[in-house]
Parts: sequence; C-alpha cells; structure tokens
Amino acid sequence: MSADRQRKVIYPALLLLGDACIAFAGLSLGYWLRYATPVGSIGLEVPDASFARYLPLLLLGTAFLVVAYAQLGLYEERLLLRKFQALNLVIKGTSFWLVAYLSLSLVLKFDPPISRWFVVIAYVLVLALMFAWRSLAYAFLARPSRAHELRQRVALLGWTEEARSLALELSSSPAHPLLIVGVIPLPDDPPRPPEIPALPAGPDLAATLRSAGIDVLIAARTDLPREQLRAVVDACERSFVDWKIIPSSFQILVSGLRLQTIGRVPVLGVDELAINRLFNRGLKRGLDLFGAGLGLLLSAPLILVLAALIRRESPGAPAFFAQERLGAGGRPFRMWKLRSMRPDAAASDHLAQSTARDDPRLLRIGAWMRRWNLDELPQFWNVLRGDMSLVGPRPERPLHAARLAGEIPHYLPRHLVKPGMTGWAQVNGLRGDTDLARRVQHDIYYIETWSLWLDLEILALTVPRWRAGAA
Repeated sequence: MSADRQRKVIYPALLLLGDACIAFAGLSLGYWLRYATPVGSIGLEVPDASFARYLPLLLLGTAFLVVAYAQLGLYEERLLLRKFQALNLVIKGTSFWLVAYLSLSLVLKFDPPISRWFVVIAYVLVLALMFAWRSLAYAFLARPSRAHELRQRVALLGWTEEARSLALELSSSPAHPLLIVGVIPLPDDPPRPPEIPALPAGPDLAATLRSAGIDVLIAARTDLPREQLRAVVDACERSFVDWKIIPSSFQILVSGLRLQTIGRVPVLGVDELAINRLFNRGLKRGLDLFGAGLGLLLSAPLILVLAALIRRESPGAPAFFAQERLGAGGRPFRMWKLRSMRPDAAASDHLAQSTARDDPRLLRIGAWMRRWNLDELPQFWNVLRGDMSLVGPRPERPLHAARLAGEIPHYLPRHLVKPGMTGWAQVNGLRGDTDLARRVQHDIYYIETWSLWLDLEILALTVPRWRAGAA
C-alpha cells in the first residue's frame, strides 16, 4: 500500500477516535453540569446518579454518537477535505442521537434513569466541542502539503463543455478532494486551456494511468465505439482506477440519477426528487406553517406601521399590492407585497425583470422597505395559503418567465417546487438585478439536494443577509 493510500486510511480512523473522545468528553461535561452545578436544579432529581453508575450510560451514548456519524458516512475518504459537509453531518448525527436517546429514556428503564435535562445539555456541549475539534482537525488536513497528499488525482477522457465546467469547479476550491492532473485527448476534441496538460493517448491506457498516478478517470465523452469504451473500462480495472462518466445526456437533476432494472436491462434515469416525496412534503409543509404563523404574528405590528406610512405618502391608494406570479407546476397565483411604488407603476412594470434601486417610481418609504426587504413580509400569508414556501426559488412573473425560458437553459425545472420567500440563490447574494443564469443554477442545486437541514440552513442565513438587495 502506498504512503498516500495509508494516510487516506489512517486519517479517517484518527478522526473516528477523536470523535469518540470528544463525544465522551461532552457527555461527561454534561453529566457534571447536570449533577454537580446549579444548572442541574432545573431538572428532576435522579436518585443515586454517581459518576460510576452513570458511566455505562455515557459509554452507550458515545457509542450511539459514533455509530450515527459512521452511518451518515462521516468517515469516508471523500470528506477528509470537506469541512462544511462534514460539520453538516455532525449536526445531523448529533440531532439523531438526541431524538434516539430521549426515546430510549422513555421506552427502556435504565438504572439509573437517563435524565432528559442531561441529554439536552450534553447535546449542546457535544455539538460545540465537535465543531471546535473538527475545525482544528480540518485546519491540519487542509495545509497545502497535506491536502495535496489526500486529493485524488483525476484524468479526463476527452474534452467538452461539461469537462471545462468540472475543471473550473475543482480549481476554484483548493481543498476539493479531487485534482485534475490532465486530459487524455480524443479525436475532434475542441481546444482546451494550456494549464491542463495532455496525457499520453497511446494504445496502452493502463500504463498511462499508472505512470500518472491516476485514481479516477472521468469520461467527458462517450461517443466512442463500443469496443473502445470496453477497452477503457478494462484498462481502469487493471490499473485499479475508478471509472466515472459525466452524464451529458442529463443536463439537470443529475444528483437524482438512479440505476434501475426493467426486466433484466439496467436503465439510468432521474429518480423521484427527495423534495417531492410524501413524507418530506409533510415535513416541509409543517415547517412552512409554523414559520409563516410565527412570522405573521411577529411582523403584524410592523406591517401595520408600514401600511400607515404608505397611505400617508400615497393618499387614497391601497397599502398592499398583489402581483401575478408562477407557482409550482407553472400555476399562477397572486403574491402579496407592501406597495413600494406609485399607484401607476404597474403600467410600465413589464419593461424590466427587476426594479432598480433608483427607480423614479419608488415611494420614499418604498425605497427604504426594499433596502431591508420589508415589502416582502405579507408573503407569510402566501406561505400559509400554500401558494409559496418559506424556502424555494423566487417566483417570477408569467410574462418574464416565458421570455427567460427561451433565453436561459433549464429555466423551467425551477417550477417543479413551490416558490419561496427566500432561497439558496438569495442567501448567496443573487438577488435583484444579478446574473439570472447563476440564479437558475442555484435554484436547480436546491431542488436536487433538498433536505430539511438545507431549508433550516437557508433560513438561518437569511437573517444576517436580509439587506442583500431586493428579491
């Protein structure tokens, strides 16, 4: 086994051992706070909760945590350089542990009983300690010399527009676990940038892969004769190189690709999106109802004050403004806003896709509301009605959607889900008059990779980035 390969095996093992130690430390500190400090007086007293008697519960909790992390794939080699993805899994695994441990305390009769207050305290402490420990570990692993050893060396077979996009994506992140070291050129390839070298394309592909130290071969072109493709796969097998294909036939929703069997014939296609599964739709709707109800309750006084200021600046005109937008499945609905423009502004609204900050049609209070996105507050009502979600692609007007569908590739799939008050594009700075193609890319990414955790992350990021421009 090579030295680099040994490191790729040893580092996950060291991370697992470190996680176990940190988890036990967090649980032990939680025990101390619960039973040896005034913090513990909040919960019910547990008789005979000496540390010696509680130790088996702490060890069981540690084992549960590590198993939860491992089940989520936290110790896979591909995450050695992916700090934020790994920390996201830490949150998921620790939250699963919280629910499981509290459930066990209700179903099973432990001796001594598990203090629920202890579980909550330990949950917070384990998360805090794991974040600190993992941040230090990734700072160590991400050093340039060490990161270079841990990255998998990638060769591209052929050069296409998709290959160029992949190269740009990998080069933009020095800590990405994949490193493109060259391209094996094919006939009729378009020109490629000089910084990506050509690897020998001789008859002995296996020798080329071994001499370049390739770990992964990614085929950017599959328009090769069947026998030639079979030879490429055979060369990868003989060189112990992973073989992957850029699915150029599927330009969108590629993370949902699944291999299915129809009879005995394997068929590659897009599986049902996680965001559209019945249980997940129920989870998302529950979050929407709770968040929209709370949002309306908290924002109602501010909405009333702003409405009064709008009526004062624009007497006789309504304070609220309804505009037709496209929802899930391309169905139109009326989206509500606080009116930020003069009453006659709608006559020229079709001329621009978004409103400029210095638009002369803006009211004084309207310009201020848009700067803080306060004109969007009535959309909590749209979320309660089910027209919108708290999180999703921003809804577009039908007249602009028809035009954009012809100008921007893969624009229409963003209407597979309900539009949102905020979204992945918005928290990444793509609001208002920004690159529409990039906004669509972020919307597609959100639809493909949806999870309840991603919704919560976007909601958490929305508050500090609330002033990033009108949506």
